[in-house]
Amino acid sequence: MTAMAPPAPNEQEDEDMLVPRSDLVEGPRPMEVSEATYNNSENQPAEDPCTTKFTWKIENFSRLTTKKLYSGVFELGDYKWRILIFPKGNNADHLSMYLDVADSGNLPYGWSRYAHFSLAVVNQVHSKYSVRKDTHHQFNARENDWGFTTFMTLGEFYDPSKGYLVNDTCVVEAEVAVYKAMDPWLYDSKKETGFVGLKNQGATCYMNSLLQTLYHIPFFRKVVYHMPTNVNDMPSANISLALQRLFYKLQYSDNSVATKELTKSFGWDTYDAFLQHDVQELNRVLCEKLEEKMKRTVVEGAIQQLFEGHHMNYIECINVDYKSSRKESFYDLQLDVKGCHDVYASFDKYVEVEHLDGDNKYQAEQYGLQDAKKGVLFIDFPPVLQLHLKRFEYDFARDVMVKINDRYEFPLQLDLDRDNGKYLSPDADRRVHNLYTLHSVLVHSGGVNGGHYYAFIRPNLSSQWYKFDDERVTKEDMKKALEELYGGEEEHLIQTNTGINNTPFKFTKHSNAYMLVYIRDSDKDKIICQVNEKDIAEHLRERLKREQEEKVQKKKEKAEAHLYTNVKVACDEDFTWQIGRDVFFDLVDHDKVRSFRVQKLMPFNIFKEEVAKEFGIPVQFQRFWLWARRQNHTYRPNRPLTQFEEAQTVGQLRDVSNKVQNAELRLFLELEIGPDSYPMPLPNKAKDDILLFFKHYDPEKEELRYAGKLLVKGIGKPIDILTKLNEMAGYAPDEEIELYEEIKFEPNVMCEPVEKQFTFKSNQLEDGDIVCFQKFLSAEASQTLRCPNVPSFFEYRHNLQVIRFRSLEKPKEDDFCLQLSKLDTYDEVVERIAHQLQVDDPSKIRLTSYNSYSHQPKPHPIKYRGVDNLLDMLLHYNQISDILFYEILDMPLPELQGLRTLKVAFRHGISNEMEVHNIRVPKDSTVGDLLDDLRLKAQLSHPDAELRMLEVFSHRIYKIFPSSEKIDSINDSYLTLRAEEIPEEEKNLGPHGCLIHVYHFMNEENQNQMKIQHFGEPFLLVIHEDEILANVKIRVQEKLCVSDEELSKWKFAFVSQGRAEYLEDSDILFSRFQRSGMYIAWEQFLGLEHLDNAPKRSIAANQYRQPYEKAVKIYN
Repeated sequence: MTAMAPPAPNEQEDEDMLVPRSDLVEGPRPMEVSEATYNNSENQPAEDPCTTKFTWKIENFSRLTTKKLYSGVFELGDYKWRILIFPKGNNADHLSMYLDVADSGNLPYGWSRYAHFSLAVVNQVHSKYSVRKDTHHQFNARENDWGFTTFMTLGEFYDPSKGYLVNDTCVVEAEVAVYKAMDPWLYDSKKETGFVGLKNQGATCYMNSLLQTLYHIPFFRKVVYHMPTNVNDMPSANISLALQRLFYKLQYSDNSVATKELTKSFGWDTYDAFLQHDVQELNRVLCEKLEEKMKRTVVEGAIQQLFEGHHMNYIECINVDYKSSRKESFYDLQLDVKGCHDVYASFDKYVEVEHLDGDNKYQAEQYGLQDAKKGVLFIDFPPVLQLHLKRFEYDFARDVMVKINDRYEFPLQLDLDRDNGKYLSPDADRRVHNLYTLHSVLVHSGGVNGGHYYAFIRPNLSSQWYKFDDERVTKEDMKKALEELYGGEEEHLIQTNTGINNTPFKFTKHSNAYMLVYIRDSDKDKIICQVNEKDIAEHLRERLKREQEEKVQKKKEKAEAHLYTNVKVACDEDFTWQIGRDVFFDLVDHDKVRSFRVQKLMPFNIFKEEVAKEFGIPVQFQRFWLWARRQNHTYRPNRPLTQFEEAQTVGQLRDVSNKVQNAELRLFLELEIGPDSYPMPLPNKAKDDILLFFKHYDPEKEELRYAGKLLVKGIGKPIDILTKLNEMAGYAPDEEIELYEEIKFEPNVMCEPVEKQFTFKSNQLEDGDIVCFQKFLSAEASQTLRCPNVPSFFEYRHNLQVIRFRSLEKPKEDDFCLQLSKLDTYDEVVERIAHQLQVDDPSKIRLTSYNSYSHQPKPHPIKYRGVDNLLDMLLHYNQISDILFYEILDMPLPELQGLRTLKVAFRHGISNEMEVHNIRVPKDSTVGDLLDDLRLKAQLSHPDAELRMLEVFSHRIYKIFPSSEKIDSINDSYLTLRAEEIPEEEKNLGPHGCLIHVYHFMNEENQNQMKIQHFGEPFLLVIHEDEILANVKIRVQEKLCVSDEELSKWKFAFVSQGRAEYLEDSDILFSRFQRSGMYIAWEQFLGLEHLDNAPKRSIAANQYRQPYEKAVKIYN
């Protein structure tokens, strides 16, 4: 996984890369450091990076008290590096590790260097369980260290049984590759290779490598271009259009292409872009989604044409003439890596014949148990063959996933007709020659806990290969690359002491092939076809060309930007229009005033003529003021331009007014409009004159508006202008009014009364200040109003926020918006929501807060009146969200909070269908109370039926609940609660009978061992003392409604401690189960071995998803 930007420092649950905080104190040096050696020979090819492997041994680790610890410095290609480690975690409950530029403080201004690197904590007991993570980064002065904040959990690291900390010593490794010949960030992929890369959004390297592979299958690209889209489609909501646009840009763009539009069309947000996924699973999900989109179009079935093959599962009896076979389709093949040295060995293992004999005989129709052979043969292979290598497997001994880095070779030419077609079934068409050429290799670099993906592709199957690594595309020598991608081990020399012979160490290669794509030679001309503009819809071509032209124009404007500047001119008209609508604090939103793009060299006096044309105000009636940002973060007109300044150029004026480079010039145009609406000459502004702006507030209507401006004398008093202000407001001349100065509004509102009898200077008023006024209100009148005065109104406006409400059932879609105050109480908020949703009882609204880091609803809803105000609902750590989730309940929330809701599955007494009931009972209820409630809702076979409740998990029964057990002790978050009727035969169970568990299962081979895999619905069954299996079978058949033909394929077994003992029809079960005494041990059960016939997706989910990943989902 490659992180392009660090997440918020307070919660790194979405991403494990973060530049360490600089405010932590440096710790001491470690006790022992082994020096590094590196490859930097003079005859090294220009494009090869300098590489090194550095090992750091840290003793007395658990006794370290420092927050962070640096390794010794190692050099690579004249660069100095070191490892930075946080022994107790960098604000996380994980070990944190980073690569640091050791000499960053001494490097020249503007320095940067690019490196690929991996960091590892070595497992000193079993090296294959070492934790390794891989990434790349452009180091610079701002980001001089980069790595992994959540490298591995502290619990796992400090666990002495895990092997990472042995004798209180840990071993850390860094592998670093620095590109010396060229900086990849300045490298032009299009110029060097003719191809462009894809930008990484954070952790989307897996997607980039897959998209490049699919794009470079021209037939696939042509199919995507022919998917119907129209001119009104939005690419962010249409996968077909988004993929078309991405492919078009890959084909015609000169620069790397962004993928955000495509991931938005998937329904993903920023959180999804920082989730690590498996490239194999994404391939299946994406193709499945495209296949769905292609239905009933001209390209329907194209995915099948490219990727679908068929194989035959067969079982053939040896001693009788009986054979059973089943044809299945596949879109890709999962090949074993462990125990196989190359692709052919994996295919041999795939079609290997399994002999069913001894206790594992096959139950053949009409023939009973027979010796048989079982296997798989291929009916046909697809034109494009995708081989997914099982690099990740589950280690049962250690209960963890591990990556298989064994050496595994794959040929450039793959012959699947070899050895007289030993992989083919008798039904295969032998006229089709299954000779394949390697088209692309997708590579995983790293370990089971994280890694990086890239792809090697030869687009037209020529001898030239290219490496597609996110934005960078390079030409590659495939012979060298193949050797690297096979995996396995390589030998390094670690120099322990100067003058002493180097000691060779073997290190595992963590970069190796993960997915292979072959193209059949006989289909090469069809697959590697020409794709040109004629294959692209006209509306798409025109739209993208127009966007490209706009992009070129913007680029041109950007290139010429240093010659121009923007001048924003605001006037009274803008204040009148905006204040009370868009603006309440300060005077104006400068983004909504008239803007002029003028050359910096234009004299300001010429610019005034441009203003005269735009505003219709002659130059002699104009006076311009510069704006200034004050220390209290307000933005006000500060002073008028001098004659000298007006004689300068626009560019010089901008430099005077702004210290920020490339900032725009903002001006206030002071005008005086007469009664006849014509401009008038402006009064001269003396030194002690103050320009004040006035706002009028109506407390009854809660309305604020711009009243105008006045030029007053500093020694004058507010009482002198009261009549004028009443005139501005439309009041009687003698109306008593209150004055307030609007001082600031961030971070808090400050609005204070203006003393009418003091001078303007004594009130500390100056140019650009804002005075708000209103009618005087009595105390009685004030109590009836929400905002009786200007300060209370500003406080109210300051706390207003537009909140986006989403239904909890659709957490990614905004349903409606409401403008609420952050000070609104819980009751006020739910009342507004209830009114919006037309719900009579606001207490039936339940709210859930938003997690600003995961972009998901928080796991627990807000309790009834559990918060004081809206701000408490929106606050997540130090972040204030603008999203809330709502539910409409079928009862008031206070009542619901006194209940416990449990989901209970129950099989319908008549239709025999499984139904799920939500049962609500008081929290102090018992299981018996719950079953009484269920009895009122469920359809029973007869009114007096007795019920019981079971705990079911992983298709096994773990508990039969006593009716007296309190429901408060039941945790149903990870298991299934199942209720059922108790059969009559169980009620009178005597000493000559017992109750056993019956489970469905399949035997699956994993790491050369048979493992029982449960599926289906488990159940309880009564068996009797002298009852033989044949009779039990009859009762099982009746209970499960299985046909004779289907039952004949099943095997019955007594299973104990995970071992299956297959039974004959004459066997008596009772004696076996009696071995555990009166109570049958739960680990013993009657097993029904047969195939799982439950419906499955046409493309199966990845069984080998890495443990840090979540399932890939495409929502749209």
